[in-house]
Amino acid sequence: MNKEINLKVKQKYVKDYKANFPLISKESILNGKDLIDEGTIIKLVDERNNFIGKGYYGKQNKGLGWILSFKENEKISPQFFEDKIKQAINDRHQFYHNPDTTAFRVFNGEGDGIGGLTIDYFDGFYLITWYSEGIFQFKDWVIQAIENTAKFKGIYQKKRFDTKGQYIEEDDFVMGERGQFPIIVKENGVNFAIYLNDGAMVGVFLDQREIRKLIRDKYAYEKSVLNTFSYTGAFSVFAAVGGASKTTSVDLANRSLDKTKEQFLVNGIDPTTQSIIVEDVFHYFKYAVKKNLLFDMVILDPPSFARSKKHTFSAEKDYKNLLKEAITITENNGVIVASTNCSTFGMSKFKGFIDTAFKELGGQYKLMEEFSLPTDFKTTKQFKEGNYLKVVFIRKVK
Repeated sequence: MNKEINLKVKQKYVKDYKANFPLISKESILNGKDLIDEGTIIKLVDERNNFIGKGYYGKQNKGLGWILSFKENEKISPQFFEDKIKQAINDRHQFYHNPDTTAFRVFNGEGDGIGGLTIDYFDGFYLITWYSEGIFQFKDWVIQAIENTAKFKGIYQKKRFDTKGQYIEEDDFVMGERGQFPIIVKENGVNFAIYLNDGAMVGVFLDQREIRKLIRDKYAYEKSVLNTFSYTGAFSVFAAVGGASKTTSVDLANRSLDKTKEQFLVNGIDPTTQSIIVEDVFHYFKYAVKKNLLFDMVILDPPSFARSKKHTFSAEKDYKNLLKEAITITENNGVIVASTNCSTFGMSKFKGFIDTAFKELGGQYKLMEEFSLPTDFKTTKQFKEGNYLKVVFIRKVK
């Protein structure tokens, strides 16, 4: 590793860092921030050279890197990484001993003490995701830490740090045995087909585990369910397992058709009994209105930002209007599952979107339950943006 470099923090940001805020923001740094190599250990000091914290330099869309320690005499070393990863694995011991759920998050970035890094577990395989070239410089330390603390079949990785902050296409295999894909993992007893070597995504978003379970156990029975922005149809599968009368999955991506069929098949459900539609969700809403289609449950889990030929969707600007589209095709007494992973606003603003959408349509609603991230997605209260997930179950009263 490179030698430590001091970076000076502007006075107005010192208080935040002293309160253990972990992200090193561009605007908080006074000097030399563009001349540092990725992965350099940096020491933050105030304008009088008093120690604030130490971390690493790694540019990503959120900032310039992460503080790893607020203790001046703590060394950022292989042992430091091993201690953090070992603690994270110990914190999730109950997941390792649950035969009904064999996929979960093992290490959640700054929530577990090292921002820019996540590690997920898929039935004996570990998947490391690197969010900057800076954290990738610590690859050997991270892999050594996993080797020293966990048993595994194999390790894979995703590099999410090309110049646009997107995934770098590679084989993704690191060490151990290669997976025979798909790997079939379980989530609350339901099967998912997972691919660790096929692009940026693996087949399921693990942070929605509790939502899927609730849909299956409490809301889906004998209901017609529309799953929008459906990806591989995970919500639809749980709804079908929960006894939904029919599921309809809509996603713009061509590959969503085969991927969704596969998720039904690995659960013994004939995909021809369900509806899987490759179409722009916004077009589908117009079609549903035209055909007077109504659903007992509509699931809205759009990306924070998406662009198709005719639409650009930004959660912060457009979620309210998306909700209005969903409300229009939801039966009275039906349920909308409104979800967003946008980190730029909190739950109260999200509920404001819900309230405004119903008011503008002259409708009434009741908030049933709400969720943020599950326990394996550990967060720190010093970095509220890290607790990005907001999900609300809304009953449309009329």
